[in-house]
Amino acid sequence: MNEIIDVISGHNRILVVGHIMPDGDCISSVLSLTIGLEKIGKEVKATIDYKVPYVFENFPHIEKIEENPTIEPDLILVVDASSPDRIGRYQYLLKDIPSAVIDHHSTNTLFGKWNWVDPSFAATAQMIFRLNRAMGVKYDPNLATLNYLGIATDTGFFRHSNADIRVFGDAYELVKMGADAHFVAKEILENKRFEQFKLFAEVLERLELLENGKIAYSYIDYDTYLKHNCTDEDSSGFVGELRSIRGVEVAILFMEFPRGKIHVSMRSKDWFNVNEVAFELGGGGHPRAAGVTFENRPISDVISEVIEHLLRRFKEGVSHESEKTSQRNLLGG
Repeated sequence: MNEIIDVISGHNRILVVGHIMPDGDCISSVLSLTIGLEKIGKEVKATIDYKVPYVFENFPHIEKIEENPTIEPDLILVVDASSPDRIGRYQYLLKDIPSAVIDHHSTNTLFGKWNWVDPSFAATAQMIFRLNRAMGVKYDPNLATLNYLGIATDTGFFRHSNADIRVFGDAYELVKMGADAHFVAKEILENKRFEQFKLFAEVLERLELLENGKIAYSYIDYDTYLKHNCTDEDSSGFVGELRSIRGVEVAILFMEFPRGKIHVSMRSKDWFNVNEVAFELGGGGHPRAAGVTFENRPISDVISEVIEHLLRRFKEGVSHESEKTSQRNLLGG
């Protein structure tokens, strides 16, 4: 972190970039860092090479994320992105402009000139919180709310296994500074379009269960999105609903987007590491939440390839878990 602070102090025109298909941690980290840099006198612009999902439209300062920022940066700060392709068209600026990466994904490829990558944090927003405070940034309720957003969403509103003591400590500090926890929960969790429910009904109709109900998967082809007047942002959170089914350990949702892209979103509940599967297929993420994107492939082929790979890994994992359970029983005896 101190090295990143030194880098920032030596540059004045800064572009803050988040990842495509932005989630709460991405939006939070981009805006919290942008506002923090503004508060210490930097000329800064924020951008993401993707449409900002509508659930964030009521958050303060969301207009700061520009589609085509007017700045000639002397430094690029990339947040919450594990590889250059995750920042879309902005990856092509990295060869000419110095860049620093701030991220918490274990699969990060360390693609910046400077890299602060720490998978022990549940959210990149926690790292931005520490960076801002170390730079002397004064927090107001709007900034606190934005910074809290990333922590809340990347922990599933404190339901996931990554919700450790640091997470609750940071959330406490931000709420004490004025973060509106109710507003964040309402905007993210209770802000669904009616069309989303019709789309999810199709997901349930196509639901398949494997391995005695331990694996659940479904898919949304592009025509189905069009049928219900929906886009990929409307299916955000669907894979988590599949994971919530009793007895399910792994949930996968296949989503077909325009321009021949198929995104595969993976979630696990207790022990299976979906990050390993995603990484082997060219993606990445976290042990309990990961994803991978395929291009120019029929969705049926992608489903077959991913499920075959997952089943092999899952059976290996079941065997390993059985061995660990036996060892614990022996030790207990």
